[in-house]
Amino acid sequence: MTAKINDHPDPFEDARRAAGILRCDFQGESVPMILRHEQVRQAARDWKKFSSNAPFRVPIPSEEEVRSVRQLPVETDPPEHGAYRKIMDPFFQRPKSPKMMCQVGQLTEEMVTWALTQEEVEIVRSFALPIQSRAMTYLLGVPEEEAQVWIQWGTHVFRDGKDGAQRGAGLEAYLNQKLDEAMADPEDQSFFGALVRAQIADRKLNREEQLGFANLTFAGGRDTVINSISQTLHYLACNPASLAFLKEDPTRITHATEEFFRVITPLTHIGRVCPAETDVHGHGVPAGGRISICWASANYDDSVFESPQEVQLDRKPNPHVAFGFGHHLCIGAAHARLVIRSLLEACVKQVASMDVLESLPATEKEEAYERHLGFKTLRIRWHR
Repeated sequence: MTAKINDHPDPFEDARRAAGILRCDFQGESVPMILRHEQVRQAARDWKKFSSNAPFRVPIPSEEEVRSVRQLPVETDPPEHGAYRKIMDPFFQRPKSPKMMCQVGQLTEEMVTWALTQEEVEIVRSFALPIQSRAMTYLLGVPEEEAQVWIQWGTHVFRDGKDGAQRGAGLEAYLNQKLDEAMADPEDQSFFGALVRAQIADRKLNREEQLGFANLTFAGGRDTVINSISQTLHYLACNPASLAFLKEDPTRITHATEEFFRVITPLTHIGRVCPAETDVHGHGVPAGGRISICWASANYDDSVFESPQEVQLDRKPNPHVAFGFGHHLCIGAAHARLVIRSLLEACVKQVASMDVLESLPATEKEEAYERHLGFKTLRIRWHR
């Protein structure tokens, strides 16, 4: 089945074909965005030339104003990165376990069942946000009611509201409280308990490191999963033949999940810092300057993906880079895949069709490009 994910064109197509680089100004810094699939993968592998060891500057825009700790393990390079990542692996591999698969499957079925009883559902805040928040409690091993606290933070801890610095301070206060509680309870088996017991290089993590792990866990990957849920449902509502295609053979859901991540690519790009003066495909970058690795552009490279604007639910092979590439492959990828796969399974079982009643797009606007990122508001009527 083929159709476009939305009516918005690929904003990087012309620059990708012409030069493979797009210069963009971010917070007063001129940053070359790497656009082609193979060059994106090469840059993601080359941590010596393009370093992640740059606190606050890996996200674009940078986050010096909204947090005070380096996010771990994403803002480190090998071999330190691998050692830090091993601390998180036991939790972030849980989505591959039968227990969590069952939990998320039951959650999505419950939410779809609820949606079918409503006259209409606002998808972003009343459906996607609760799913992501509740699924995170399974991932982190905390009581499910804790999701009610996280839901109050909105779709992005730092950016869903005007005062990002205040919101960031609130997140750190919450995380310090949870870590203090875990310190006082030797039997705590949650993510916070694991952090206060974790060791690296024969020593326990200090509080700044504990906060660095926890900050990334709650601030990274939150809006991306929410946007993936809302865009997936919007596509199915607008393309009922695609839902019928999955109903004909539910084994197609695995490939469909990967294709949705390719065309949605919820994170546009990520930054890297050049330790030394560097030439990036004809563009000079000073020592300490940044480059952008543009996943969204790479996933629409027509030298790799035939008819990239089309959603081909049975596309294979599908070497997308929606979760990054190389040693910094997104640690939350298994979680995101499980959520979307479970959502599709629930829709296949219970939903006949959906009607879009209102859709207010969310866009990422920069001087050099404008990209559709999902929805500020999406109202859907569901049919059993």
